[in-house]
Amino acid sequence: MSLSTRVFSLLEGVGIAFDSIRANKVRAALTILGVAIGVFTVVAISAAIYGINRSVARDFEAAGPTSFFIYKFPIEFNVCDGSDETCQWIHYPPLTTEEAEALARLPTIRGVTTHVGSSATFKRKDRTLKNALLDLYTPGWTDVDGGDISPGRSFTYAENATGARVVLINDLMAEKLFGDSDPIGKFIAINGQQFRVIGLYHYKASFLGTPGREGGDRPRAIVPFESGRRHLGVWTEWADMTVKPVDGVSRDVAMDDVIARLRSIRGLKPATENTFFVTPQEKLFEFWNKLTGVFFIVMFVLSAIGLIVGGVGVIAIMMISVTERTREIGVRKALGATRLTIMWQFLVEAVTLTGVGAVVGLAMGAIVTWLVRTNTPIEAAMTPQWIAVAVGGSALTGILFGILPAMRAARLDPVEALRYE
Repeated sequence: MSLSTRVFSLLEGVGIAFDSIRANKVRAALTILGVAIGVFTVVAISAAIYGINRSVARDFEAAGPTSFFIYKFPIEFNVCDGSDETCQWIHYPPLTTEEAEALARLPTIRGVTTHVGSSATFKRKDRTLKNALLDLYTPGWTDVDGGDISPGRSFTYAENATGARVVLINDLMAEKLFGDSDPIGKFIAINGQQFRVIGLYHYKASFLGTPGREGGDRPRAIVPFESGRRHLGVWTEWADMTVKPVDGVSRDVAMDDVIARLRSIRGLKPATENTFFVTPQEKLFEFWNKLTGVFFIVMFVLSAIGLIVGGVGVIAIMMISVTERTREIGVRKALGATRLTIMWQFLVEAVTLTGVGAVVGLAMGAIVTWLVRTNTPIEAAMTPQWIAVAVGGSALTGILFGILPAMRAARLDPVEALRYE
């Protein structure tokens, strides 16, 4: 078959496919919807995971490449029913600021930041924000958070030690409580307690929030650790720490020093397990990869179901099309059309049907991606490789499910086809 003939056959097949869609609207809608759901699932979930991965990478970059984290709980998939067999760590003592200060004195450690996340009600005159984010930090928190403060400043070591009633707020909280006026130096009520605003904190929306960087697109306030504990009654049982080694000191050496000092502080015997979890960034990435792996499995299952539904629709429509055009096929064969020509035409029709579904699915995915990107901390984006996977999957669906009707059309006996009524 020459190139011009192939092009003409391709265009003819596309035209006939659209005629079939118009003639069989319900069946065509089922086919398009099924393929659209499959393509939409691939595009939407991959866009969300791409954005989340970017946010996670930015979080780790802000903390520093050699930084590691200390938690009371393990960072892993764990079914906890409250028993010692499944979650003994529930009974571990919480991490304390005293332990953090002891770790910060190690010669291999540059700094330790303690954090705990909570929520509170904020009020300024007649404006109220309920359940807004509240983070408690120890001094030096800006080294691991990655944002900036302007105008204003962060709290000092003295302010933290004395439990000063000072607070930093992010842009959204400033907008909600102060409108266009300058918040610096003014007071807001946090759970009924008056705190003075000393800084306006800017941080790009984040997803991971480890430690405490969630809420870039939500009203959020930061108070000194001691201030939150003393005046606001924030429960610090689940406090975490971010540890930064001294420049030139390897992370593994710093981790060994931290583990040894914490064990010594807690009086753990050599045979006793750690009552805390020191977690390097690789461990968090490993946990994250497992979590995203679950999303990908769900994505493929849902997209496969959608494509199968669309494929069944392709078979139904194409079988009807073959039956309705039996005489036409007989005439074309009588005029010299080969089996390959007939098969090619019907495969083009099948792929066109699934292609329409792919376009619809891509449009739906683009809308959802935009909504996620503009309304959540997730920087969702449609990547070319996953768009190619989605489109390729729809085309493959058209070929696989269209091959049976195409073969049936190609095998029709021209004499019997011409006699068909």
